Amino acid sequence: MRKWLFLFLVPLLMGQSKPVLVPDVSQRDIEIAYSFTGADLLLFGAILYPGGRLPEDNKPTDIVVVVKGPVQSILVREKEKVAGIWVNAARLRYRSAPSFYAIASSRPIGKLIDGRTQAIYELGLDSLQLSPASSAPTAEQDRFARGLVDLKRRSGLYFEAPGAVEITDGVLYRARVTIPARVPVGRFTAETFLIRDGRVLAAATRDIDIRKSGFERFVARSADRWSFTYGLTAVALSVLFGWGAGWIARRF
Repeated sequence: MRKWLFLFLVPLLMGQSKPVLVPDVSQRDIEIAYSFTGADLLLFGAILYPGGRLPEDNKPTDIVVVVKGPVQSILVREKEKVAGIWVNAARLRYRSAPSFYAIASSRPIGKLIDGRTQAIYELGLDSLQLSPASSAPTAEQDRFARGLVDLKRRSGLYFEAPGAVEITDGVLYRARVTIPARVPVGRFTAETFLIRDGRVLAAATRDIDIRKSGFERFVARSADRWSFTYGLTAVALSVLFGWGAGWIARRF
């Protein structure tokens, strides 16, 4: 097997002009059950250089890994204190904010690339393209964007981990990303970027599916496919449990 792999990779390495990433993840499918408390995702891979040899210059090679959840429409409300009571004031809707965003890098992003490159590849929480649905002033958009990122960060759905990527011998890399228990379901992407001398030289993507399983999956599918019946059942169960609790209280 190793002989055939070597014969396959040699022509590839001899014919390429730029480095190539070969990434993978420890789990392509993550199932969420009632006992799910989170998952520890390992992202690893190799860097294939032209000719199969490391660059002769002394410029460092860096790896950045980004795990994104499916985008979703989010309404952000700003609370304001009026007459001693907190009420909803201004609000702003985002059309395509990632439901989950985690970035791990071998060094802090600011030391690897400039702000323009960060914005192009959305590397870092400050570079997310959140797509506001209204033409609010730039200052207001920035304020709500900071608020959204802060809320997601505090709930564990957005985070940055500079220095979390380990590179061995300039060829192999690995990083761990924690998937929290409150993670949404759907198709996730794990993007890997190879950076040298302030430029992104290579990128590769792997998909990760996170879905509910067991009774949780049945409930979620029922609520989605038969929403009216699901609502009636939920109301009936609430009434039944309420009546049962009252009956027990009267008896004892």
